[in-house]
Amino acid sequence: MQNYLRLLENNKRWAEHLAADDPEYFKRHLGGQSPQFLFIGCSDSRVPANMLTGTDQGELFVHRNIAAQVHPNDLNLLSVLQYAVEVLDVHHVIVCGHYECGGVRAAASDRSFGLVDNWLGGIRQVRRLHQRELEAIPDETARLNRLGELSVIHQIYNLTLTPIVRQAWERGRRPLLHGLVYSIGNGRLKELVRGVDGPDKAEGLLPML
Repeated sequence: MQNYLRLLENNKRWAEHLAADDPEYFKRHLGGQSPQFLFIGCSDSRVPANMLTGTDQGELFVHRNIAAQVHPNDLNLLSVLQYAVEVLDVHHVIVCGHYECGGVRAAASDRSFGLVDNWLGGIRQVRRLHQRELEAIPDETARLNRLGELSVIHQIYNLTLTPIVRQAWERGRRPLLHGLVYSIGNGRLKELVRGVDGPDKAEGLLPML
């Protein structure tokens, strides 16, 4: 209970601090939101989207799930994507994985982890597709990190196959799709994919898959 009460106290101090520095801060956000970015990231508590991108309230529209997956039958993600693209008109969609990802580690194992195995099937497929490359990496940590990178690239490609993104591209070359991976060890983002904004660039991802 003490940890829970700490959250409420932290919130009170945070709100009072912002209001003292800028009395209009919260009022400015009452009229709606106009973020330029949809950030699809991992649910891991060590990957705080606004903090690692240095963005403020209202700048990121965020969806998080285990291992930052883009499944074609995930109505939660597709609903977020549709709202971000068709209503908020975001300019950029970012898939951000991270090193030391528990979901990636689980998918790299042959063990069963219960219900989550269904969710991790996509990463296991990536593992099979890139088996030769991954087995050539002797260090386990480096091998898992590479699997995480490959997963991000595959999620970008999965986005390019959604009718939501395809129809948006027919209206104009937006949104731009980007793939990043975050290092918990040093706080830095590594860019894997930049600016996929049409079917031609989507096809350009295939040599990486």
